[in-house]
Amino acid sequence: MNKIYNPEKDSWSTILSRPTQTVEDIEATVLEIFNEVKQKGDVAIEKYTNLFDGIELKNIQVSATEISEKGKPIDESLKQAILLAKKNIEKFHKAQKTSKIEVETAVGVNCWQEKRPIQKVGIYIPGGTAPLFSTVLMLAIPAKLAGCSEIVLCSPPDKEGNINPAILYAAELCGVTKVYKVGGIQAIAGMTFGTETIPQVFKIFGPGNQFVTVAKQLATKYGVAIDMPAGPSELLIVADDTANASFVASDLLSQAEHGSDSQVILVSTSKSLIDKVETEIELQINDLPRKTMAQKAIDNSKLIYVDNDAIALNLINQYGPEHFIICTKNEDFYIDGIQNAGSVFIGNYTPESAGDYASGTNHTLPTNGYAKQYSGVNLDSFLKSMTFQKVTKIGIKNIGNAIEIMASAEGLQAHKNAVTLRLNSLKDE
Repeated sequence: MNKIYNPEKDSWSTILSRPTQTVEDIEATVLEIFNEVKQKGDVAIEKYTNLFDGIELKNIQVSATEISEKGKPIDESLKQAILLAKKNIEKFHKAQKTSKIEVETAVGVNCWQEKRPIQKVGIYIPGGTAPLFSTVLMLAIPAKLAGCSEIVLCSPPDKEGNINPAILYAAELCGVTKVYKVGGIQAIAGMTFGTETIPQVFKIFGPGNQFVTVAKQLATKYGVAIDMPAGPSELLIVADDTANASFVASDLLSQAEHGSDSQVILVSTSKSLIDKVETEIELQINDLPRKTMAQKAIDNSKLIYVDNDAIALNLINQYGPEHFIICTKNEDFYIDGIQNAGSVFIGNYTPESAGDYASGTNHTLPTNGYAKQYSGVNLDSFLKSMTFQKVTKIGIKNIGNAIEIMASAEGLQAHKNAVTLRLNSLKDE
């Protein structure tokens, strides 16, 4: 672990840099696969599934019967845990619904806003070393609540050509309409262009590795929206002497075990806490089944000491963490002052894993500093806001002259004429 004491502000960007490749490093590979999927459809999907996942599949769609049957074997205690999480996630996201907003901006001019669901959405669920069935809940539940008519799920198959049973169970539980055994770049390309089997969608959601992240960004060039650029996981904890060192260490490790490219950072106003956390990490990491992976992330982690809360907050806002844990006596200072974070966890008894699974908030969050301009996934992510207006005869008389003047000033005569004709028709009224 890298201990850093009172770093100069001009060094923060270097210290806080993410351990990720740039888009330019991998865009050529992504573009090559995109072009092939666009031209060859399912043939290209099968080729890259064989190449990257080591399995040859002639039928990539999971039937409704297969979803139901293969989702059954999961442990009953896991089913109950998933049901509890589903209940809390539904409760929190249902509360985000907003009603129609209607305003009479001038006499006879009525404007309102209503929300409509995005009709076709794609959900990408990583498989690999950690099949994220929890992400199915986080994405399919708000999609269903929003009223999306088609919810397409893609997830990479294992070496036997199957998708993890818990992913299938969650998919059926949450109303996913179609499931495909496709992962990586080819899955994003399939949902972007559509193939003989995979439908084209309007917006793609879900986390993934750096290749998936770049693929999602590239998809936007072809008219498909994405939730956000969500790459390798990251966590920043701010803590002082009131924090429990073993808790802090466990949270840092919970993110480190996601992958070797995950980033974990501790910022503290206590040198003794930093030392205690380092010791705890060394003890706890030995018991992890994913120790090797976690160790690589921990080797690149940062333990940063600063003199006071003001400096700490400034540094944290510059970083813009995906997950941000506050374990300090002066927690309100950070709650009120944080501007850039995907999701915030407060107090010694709020582990980051609560948000990953069952508290109710969404765990699909912006990484790589995108918390400065992106929100995490929420109900509105699956909706479009549409505005309406109805102008009566009285209304056009009230705002017509202003429209004519503004259209003339911009040199748009047809715009002016559209109003003038209406006003002239009302001169005798």
